[in-house]
Amino acid sequence: MPKIAIITPVFPPYGGGIGRVAAEDARVLNSANFDITVFSPSKNLKPVLRFGNAAFVPQLLWKLRKFDAVHLHYPFFGGAEVVWFAKKFGFFKGKLVITYHMDVVGSGWLGKFFAFHTKFLMPQIVSLADKIEVTSMDYAEHSNIVETVKKYPAKFEAIPIGADSDFFYPDKKDVNLLEKFGIHPEEKIILFVGGLDKAHYFKGLEYLLSATEKIKNNFKIIIAGSGDLKEEYQKMAESLGIKNKIIFTGSPSREDLPKFYNLADVFVLPSIDKSEAFGIVLLEAMACGKPIVASELFGVRTLVTDNGFLAEPKNSENLAEKINLILENDDLRKKMGVNSRKNIEEKYSYKKVGEILVRFYEDLFNK
Repeated sequence: MPKIAIITPVFPPYGGGIGRVAAEDARVLNSANFDITVFSPSKNLKPVLRFGNAAFVPQLLWKLRKFDAVHLHYPFFGGAEVVWFAKKFGFFKGKLVITYHMDVVGSGWLGKFFAFHTKFLMPQIVSLADKIEVTSMDYAEHSNIVETVKKYPAKFEAIPIGADSDFFYPDKKDVNLLEKFGIHPEEKIILFVGGLDKAHYFKGLEYLLSATEKIKNNFKIIIAGSGDLKEEYQKMAESLGIKNKIIFTGSPSREDLPKFYNLADVFVLPSIDKSEAFGIVLLEAMACGKPIVASELFGVRTLVTDNGFLAEPKNSENLAEKINLILENDDLRKKMGVNSRKNIEEKYSYKKVGEILVRFYEDLFNK
């Protein structure tokens, strides 16, 4: 039974896509009889230094010796470098798999650090991998990892993120939630789900708020999320004179999340840059049979086919136009919702994606 170490900067119950993907990988591989151990500062690693989700964890050097493979979820500043050192200098002699989740973008001194890391350190780390997973080749071929794609194309494998199609599924609007938020049953509901903190600045909520005055119909926008920017977004809604149209609900519990998706007539992800590489919330909305409007970004755009529309990033007018097209056409909205669920069942369910991941590891160890 191969022993695999999964290395991730975050892990549930901490929110965020990287941790959720790492947790699902662990579950799938464990159920396929691989011997899985997860290492994360959120779980069992005590950092020597920590800044946000970055954590210097040198103890990985000796913890990784016994494993047949290490699966690193990148970016993980302070952890990825230790894994690279362990592989490069023989502390770890097994297979190295890296899931490259996304490019890192920032401003100020943090942006300079990211730029330095991307130029000088990231290529060294990923080139040492035996295999590199990406959520889509569309993203990889337009990201900071493109030169590695060109140099080592055989190392790359596209494995999309999956959705729990048994947990997220189409259902009627929850009457209790409608009453709780003061929403009339005939009002159309536009839904946004995401972090409202500085780490998730790229979600582009400000563009959805700016689009509100151009959206027609009788509607409400539900903002499901929390974070240190929530008050700023609330002030923006007030200054735009749209406070009565916006409902800030806080972060729903995991158990209640499907109820929120099923309130929506359209789900919107207005992200602004390549920090958004795929969009787990899009998958969850799709699993609930919802039409989607998402920014036309590499990777993200692969999820929007016959089930919604793409909007130009940072363009509130274009975003409103695409939302209106869905809200104004009942037949189109229903058809797109059906297509969303169909796409999940055919390509993005946990079962489908899990089968791909297991085959990937079986091939890795059979070579």
